[in-house]
Amino acid sequence: MMKILMIGGTGTISSAITRQLAESEHELWLLNRGNRQAELPAGVKQIVADVEDEQSVAEKLGDMTFDVVCEFIGFLPGQVARDIRLFRGRTRQYVYISSASAYNKPARGYIINEGTTLANPHWEYSRNKIACEELLMKHYREEGFPVTIVRPSHTYCERSVPLGIHGLKGSWQVVKRMMEGRPVLIQGDGSSLWTMTWNEDFARGFIGLLGNPHAIGEAFQIMNDETLTWTQIYQAIADALRVELKPYYVSSAFLAEVCPKAYDLEGSLLGDKAVSVVFDCAKLKRAVPGFQATVRFEEGVRRTLDYILKHPELQEEDPEFDQWCDKVIEAQEEAKKKFKL
Repeated sequence: MMKILMIGGTGTISSAITRQLAESEHELWLLNRGNRQAELPAGVKQIVADVEDEQSVAEKLGDMTFDVVCEFIGFLPGQVARDIRLFRGRTRQYVYISSASAYNKPARGYIINEGTTLANPHWEYSRNKIACEELLMKHYREEGFPVTIVRPSHTYCERSVPLGIHGLKGSWQVVKRMMEGRPVLIQGDGSSLWTMTWNEDFARGFIGLLGNPHAIGEAFQIMNDETLTWTQIYQAIADALRVELKPYYVSSAFLAEVCPKAYDLEGSLLGDKAVSVVFDCAKLKRAVPGFQATVRFEEGVRRTLDYILKHPELQEEDPEFDQWCDKVIEAQEEAKKKFKL
């Protein structure tokens, strides 16, 4: 039995891990602000604190030690440096959640593994994740800080439909456009390859790395082996809704140029989703024998839509994004007309 601390523990990825660990023999602790206590499984222990308040966290930790500490909400090198100070000597393993968006895209080869170069000139979020990884590996090499790095890609759950393009309020507005028989934007020509991973599948691979001696000082990516085009992804969503898909294809570069700054499509498209990727998870499967993602996207998105359609609080409309989609479509249609004269 291990004593495990998760920093966060209630997000899209971490909530599935929390549920699975709560059903195991392990002793699970969460360190967070306690805003979603009602959703925690029975038996989970909690340290309620703002992790950014290092002194308060240190005081609440007291002399506690852990077999594993998992960091889900560390986005900046300063936050990782704080964790190193807090947990140096307190844990046998520190697991850092990075991102597959840190991989250089387009890579030299379309098959991505843990040895693929890390670089992303388009997305500051990804560059910060790379800097966090580099800091952690520096401390591993110089002092043996027991780090394991995990790089998820597009992981989703029942609360939000995974998409290539959406506004600040999430996926519902795109779903609504589909249900109304309106066109939806798809980047490029819809033929680039992508991978979607159900969070419960991700959790099983992740838990297999906890306390695993083969994971120390190593990086792992955890994904589904299923590879789909973006058109197939949107078609699966339409099929689950039982509506006709009306795709409207627009250059990723154009979308990134004309979108509101807050959407940051340069980062999320040019730095990630616009490029074909196929992930090779052989390294994970060697470290965690028997791991296999089992939820195909068509099944996972059906579960997601069933859940969202039964929970009106998740159906948040986004008129600003809706109007922007129409404006992009109108602009491209007007450009087409000029060349037909």
